[in-house]
Amino acid sequence: MGHYIQACTNGRFHDAREASISPLNRGFLYGDAIYEVWRTYGGVLFAWEEHWKRLEQSAAALFLPLPFHASEMLDTIKRTAAAYRRVKAGSEELYIRLQVTRGSGAIGLDTALADASDYVLLVQPNPLYPESKFTEGLKLSLATTLRRNAVETLNPAWKTGNYLNNILCLREARSRGADEVVIANLAGEITEAAVSNIAFVRGGEILTPPLSAGLLAGITRALLFKLAPRGGFSVRETTLRPQDLAEMSECFLLSTTKDITPVASIDQHNFKLGAGTTTARLKALFAQYVSEYVAAHPELRVGD
Repeated sequence: MGHYIQACTNGRFHDAREASISPLNRGFLYGDAIYEVWRTYGGVLFAWEEHWKRLEQSAAALFLPLPFHASEMLDTIKRTAAAYRRVKAGSEELYIRLQVTRGSGAIGLDTALADASDYVLLVQPNPLYPESKFTEGLKLSLATTLRRNAVETLNPAWKTGNYLNNILCLREARSRGADEVVIANLAGEITEAAVSNIAFVRGGEILTPPLSAGLLAGITRALLFKLAPRGGFSVRETTLRPQDLAEMSECFLLSTTKDITPVASIDQHNFKLGAGTTTARLKALFAQYVSEYVAAHPELRVGD
């Protein structure tokens, strides 16, 4: 059967290859949608509440009513993950994506034309970089033809169904052989990668761009501020520009699906890798936190 993705559209379970929404759906027509992604560790849905809160914030920013409560969606996620396991038995960790759209209706931009919000839930194995990327590090490249959406236009803090800016920036970086992209804002300040937040190490201090630069308030990024002090590290937000890269000794990406991933280079700038680095020690701290979370939240087990 190959790579199977389990879907649940408005409560109906089906193979994701089946059509399940109207061609008039506003998520399809206009990107008028929001989404969140969870992953499991040890079969436990990780950071459930943090992602849920961000989903609510995105919905409020778009004036998009959610068609379910948190408890209802958690139950639906569990049932969808169980449906996936009935088709693809195994123990691999799961990727769970919830997309909510404003619904369907007559063609036109006016939100009053929408009938009612709907959702599509997708469950598949959690995608990871090849193991070599966690030892050799990722290669990144700075986007030069496009900049990050400005906060005053389409705020990157809203996790919407419109990712064209990220897609085109990533395409540019990939054309140069990079794994990921570094995107600057209109002021020339570093913001984030296409699907990850970014952080650096300079003089033993961890630095990451401020949310005001225009980036997603990542869940793993937020955990960085919580976990770094456990390892005796100092972490702070600060404005960073491409010309600052030469001063950085380490760089890493932060994301829900891949947690903390070391970066080997950004174009001509190379960074330290391996055991003993701040990045490696942070990754170990993150793994410890995950173990504690899994043990503390058996109610979030899915896929049984």
